[in-house]
Amino acid sequence: MTQFNHHRRMPARRLLTCALVSCLAIAAAPDVMAQSANASLRGNVASAQAGSEVVATNVATGSVRRSTVRADGSYSLQGLDPGTYNVVANGQTQKVTVTVASAATLNFSGEAAAPAAAGDAKNLDTVTVVAPTLLQEVRTSEVGKTVSLQQIQTTPQVSRNFLEFADAVPGLIFTRDAKGNTSLRGGATNADGTNVYIDGVGQKSYVKGGGVAGQSGSAGNPFPQLAIGEYKVISGNYKAEYGQVSSAAVTAATKSGTNEFKGETFYRYTNEDMRAKTPAERQAGQDKMASAEKEYGFALGGPIIQDKAHFFVTYEAKRFDLPVTIAPDGAVGGAASLLPADAAAGLGPASQPFEQDLIFAKIDFEPTDNDRIELTFQDRDETQQQFSGQTAPEAGREVVNTDRRYALRWNHSGERYYNEVLLTHEDSFNNPTPLTLANGITYTAPDGTEDRTVVKVGGASALDSQVKGQKGWSIEDNLTLDGLQWAGDHTVKMGVKYKEIDLYASDAAQINPTFTYSLGDADFPDSIPYKAQFVKPVTGVSGVSGEVRSKSKQIGLFIQDDWQVNDHLQLNLGLRWDYEKTPSYLDFVTPREVVDAIYSQDPRAAAGQTYADSLALGGLDISDYISTGKNRKAFKDAWQPRLGFSYDINADEQHVIHGGAGRSYDRDLFDNLQLETTKLALPQPTIYFRNPATGSCINGQAACYDWNPNLLNGIGNLQTLVGSTSNAGLEVDLLNNNLKAPYSDQFSLGMSNQVGEWLTDATIARTLSYDGFAFTLGNRYPTGQFFDDPQLCGGSAPGLSQAWSCNVPGFGSLIIGQQGIKTRATQVLLSAQKPFTKESGWGTSVAYTWTTARHNRDINEKYAFDRGLIEDYPTIRSNGAPRHRLVVTGSYAGFWGITFGGKVTLATPTAVNDWYNVLQASGYNLPTPGAAVPNGNGKFLLGGKIFGYRSVDLQATKTFKMAHDTELYARIDIINVFNFDNFSTYNYTKPDGKLLASYNETGEIIGTPRQVKAEVGFRF
Repeated sequence: MTQFNHHRRMPARRLLTCALVSCLAIAAAPDVMAQSANASLRGNVASAQAGSEVVATNVATGSVRRSTVRADGSYSLQGLDPGTYNVVANGQTQKVTVTVASAATLNFSGEAAAPAAAGDAKNLDTVTVVAPTLLQEVRTSEVGKTVSLQQIQTTPQVSRNFLEFADAVPGLIFTRDAKGNTSLRGGATNADGTNVYIDGVGQKSYVKGGGVAGQSGSAGNPFPQLAIGEYKVISGNYKAEYGQVSSAAVTAATKSGTNEFKGETFYRYTNEDMRAKTPAERQAGQDKMASAEKEYGFALGGPIIQDKAHFFVTYEAKRFDLPVTIAPDGAVGGAASLLPADAAAGLGPASQPFEQDLIFAKIDFEPTDNDRIELTFQDRDETQQQFSGQTAPEAGREVVNTDRRYALRWNHSGERYYNEVLLTHEDSFNNPTPLTLANGITYTAPDGTEDRTVVKVGGASALDSQVKGQKGWSIEDNLTLDGLQWAGDHTVKMGVKYKEIDLYASDAAQINPTFTYSLGDADFPDSIPYKAQFVKPVTGVSGVSGEVRSKSKQIGLFIQDDWQVNDHLQLNLGLRWDYEKTPSYLDFVTPREVVDAIYSQDPRAAAGQTYADSLALGGLDISDYISTGKNRKAFKDAWQPRLGFSYDINADEQHVIHGGAGRSYDRDLFDNLQLETTKLALPQPTIYFRNPATGSCINGQAACYDWNPNLLNGIGNLQTLVGSTSNAGLEVDLLNNNLKAPYSDQFSLGMSNQVGEWLTDATIARTLSYDGFAFTLGNRYPTGQFFDDPQLCGGSAPGLSQAWSCNVPGFGSLIIGQQGIKTRATQVLLSAQKPFTKESGWGTSVAYTWTTARHNRDINEKYAFDRGLIEDYPTIRSNGAPRHRLVVTGSYAGFWGITFGGKVTLATPTAVNDWYNVLQASGYNLPTPGAAVPNGNGKFLLGGKIFGYRSVDLQATKTFKMAHDTELYARIDIINVFNFDNFSTYNYTKPDGKLLASYNETGEIIGTPRQVKAEVGFRF
């Protein structure tokens, strides 16, 4: 009888592994350890002689992998590309499909058949057994799931971003916002903590957020979907191979050419006639804005040399005009009636254009049965206009986003080892520029002590002219040793990676000053601006530059021992170490002019009290932020133990208890580190103007200027106003000298079950994240207080407020970069999956996530100016994930050869983080952070209005068979069938020292209104 199981066997002898790690460390030095997308196959061959051969032949490509039977009857095959194989051992032939980044067991038992001839391994004509697919590893401590090609092809999809299907994995959230921008988040963190591996190559963004390079604020896809075969999503307790990730890891396998020429082309379309009105269009009572989405592409693959070399190439394009809504901040929505006509015209529906081109190409060559060489190329080019929220189209920006990567891989298989050498190069840049060169005009309205934006018109901010990117190369070597025996069976994988990556950043240009007006403020007229922000080159400060380039070096080492102790117990023991050296941070010297100013007399304090003394009275030791160029060290303590277990109760993989604990370090974004240099070189001072009627500044600001309409006639007039030799008002950014890398500790305990055709899992996961990065306001009053009477620093209005007017002498505000953001999340992850089979004609998956999470700072904010120190922030309910989330998908082979697919997504409202005022014993109101959960905006089938997000999506595909094995297909996707409104912005009320929130029903939405997408394609 044939036994077919799926599991991983694990780790190695301590002395041997230590010696091997030492050897590898001497041989090479690496980058961000890559996780291989390849699979392994192992098992036992009953009655076979030791030394007899086991041969696996890829049905599609003809590639062969060989192994021999050991004395105990076991064998192992490493480095298998995901796909279907004919496996021949002891005269028996079985067919099996292995999945991405998996380990499977295939046992041969019973009487041996007649010996096979040497060439029989490739004679596939007589093989008639089916090819079972192993969709879920049950003997593993990892928390995750594999997304199959069948699911990718049949699940309704709002974008062609292949990561969208990870949404059906418990603990993962994929979103598309009103601007079409997509993101993938794990747990209760933001997208920065994710990492995606394409064929084992990490796509990490080192400069900007978003997790994946190029994905920050983009409606584009990170990779062409036609090139993806399948992928694995791991939400927790990943093994030591994974680096620079603190939430979810995705590892995907790309398609390869086969021994037959095969190709595919598609065209996908929708426009405003194929969608419902957005809530804003309904509220305005106007016709729908013009919108359209076109997606098209092709893929082609085939042989170069039969069974030896193949090629694969694909191209995909997007051409979008996306409907967006420009609406006031929900807290001051009523102020829209006070806008002048030209500014009010900026509110309402608008259309945002976007273009993207994606290319992927691969050549593979197998000179021997033990060697495989792959050369791949990927290219991403996109242009996107960005405006939404309170930013009108004319005040938007255009972003040019490029990402180009090369990878050369050599895989070599031996009898008991498998080695992978990988050489890569990447060139990824994100460069925004303003759409309009003109003065920017921002209209705000007071909300307690806060100023909330009503609308922005005119030119985009000078901060919207940037260059951010990464360019460099890496080399790595990963070695797997199999069949090591010591108190069980060990599979040991170890690796080393070295990477040199140039990081680039410029943060502003001398264009587009921004003037801000206040509407409905009793203390200031709305006919003149109350402040202006603009770029002014620094004067007389050495060692700073408007552009920063840092030649960073990264090293990663790991060892992972998968130890099969016995038929029941498997242990996963791993250790990882990462190191990064960023010269622009380490070698930065705080300018002498800034140091002198900080240690000079505080002009607001008693004689002899320096500005540094005032900071110290407030608990801030400024020496921790002043760099000599020699007192900063790269973080060397990123040791990451990864421990896990799985216990197979009956040793039949039907009921398996699993759990684990591990630490994982991420990295600090260069977008934050570079500000220490660029902010000093091209700072953006903010100046205030006097109320002509009273002669006072708004909100008690210490210094302000008389308003002159001529200031609207060029940035030079503003620069002259503050003086060509003056640095007053110019922001000083300083980073902590002992920055560490952010990290998370993960714990999980769960149970997997196979009940008939169903695969289920129930897991409790706990994630504790530390050392998140944030900027805080360093300014302090002479008393050392962060909140005090503004008159202490020359302000004119009594009261209590932050120390914005207590600037560094001769400069502006002090902004300090530090760590201290923390997140605590507990999740219950429940999943059930019935894989699709031709025999049953249907498949389904159910994913439910219950989350409770708390943090001390909004996950989407890096500036924290409401308290003096991060330590002062209280812990509140997180806005990172809803309490309840359910995703159900299904596919069905229906009548007339039509394949149907469906997806239902339900989530309760996510908490909102904001500030409200609390009356202190002093008699003053102080802003206090709080979390509010808006009421649901609708029900689903039964119950009340408990949901914050609802969507039912359907698709139907009809395939027409044609001559010569070609086929034509037509597909319809209906997204959000019931046209549920899923709002993403909020209205706030703050009665009696409380924070209340409700959905802004004229604001933007998540996803789309009901939308029909039509697609046609041709395959051969």
